Amino acid sequence: MTKAILITGASRGFGKLWAEAFLKRGDKVIATARNTSALDDLVKKYGDNILPLQLDVTNREAAFTVVQKAAQHFGALDVVINNAGYGLFGTIEETTEAEARSQVEANVFGLLWVTQAALPIMRKQGHGHIIQVSSVLGIATLPMLGMYNASKFAVEGLSETLASEVKEFGINITLVEPNGSAPDFAGTSAIHSQPIAAYDNVKAAVQEGMKDESSFGKPEATVDAILKLVDATNPPLRLFLGKVALPWAKQVYTERLAEWESWAEVATAAHG
Repeated sequence: MTKAILITGASRGFGKLWAEAFLKRGDKVIATARNTSALDDLVKKYGDNILPLQLDVTNREAAFTVVQKAAQHFGALDVVINNAGYGLFGTIEETTEAEARSQVEANVFGLLWVTQAALPIMRKQGHGHIIQVSSVLGIATLPMLGMYNASKFAVEGLSETLASEVKEFGINITLVEPNGSAPDFAGTSAIHSQPIAAYDNVKAAVQEGMKDESSFGKPEATVDAILKLVDATNPPLRLFLGKVALPWAKQVYTERLAEWESWAEVATAAHG
């Protein structure tokens, strides 16, 4: 069945790949971007099946206007994919106030505004699926990406809560958690903080770990997974993308559980 799908951050990367995959199979796509000229090739190829709309997701009023226009244009809003966002590279100490605020504005508040705009439409319809593009870095962390990690941890908590609030309305929520991909968000959209030399060793270790190209997935390989997710009658709350994410998450949670257990006596005594 043809779906009306809104994708934010559709000018490049996952957003554009997924937008074209939906268009190829006949879905209607509302593709948002800060610069819609990046979508001209899709408009030329798919005509009226794509509606390109300019949107800076950090503008709450604009987000509500665009989502309402999207639903009116195609008569429904079946799926929203919150894909817009970027990565901020730098240690916690290196991160400026402006950089930290901008990271959260884009990755958390931008996602929140689009989600809030879509919910009343989906409640009225009695169905809908909101897909939040999180990251394995919303489950585990890496040095040099502290504010990005924090933004994705926030998206995880927000979305898990939301899922419990809207299930009765026929609305499903899914957190998509990709591992790194090549080329990934470290490319042209990334922001880098002013370096402090004291952290050179940490940065060198991270860069050394990134030399293993086999740990980075191919963005185009995610297409089939997203199509299956959108078509699922009972979609999962969380879906990893890539072969690295799940083993890493298992390792992280094994270590967390072991540490919690080792302090269990102290924790229980703190109950009173």
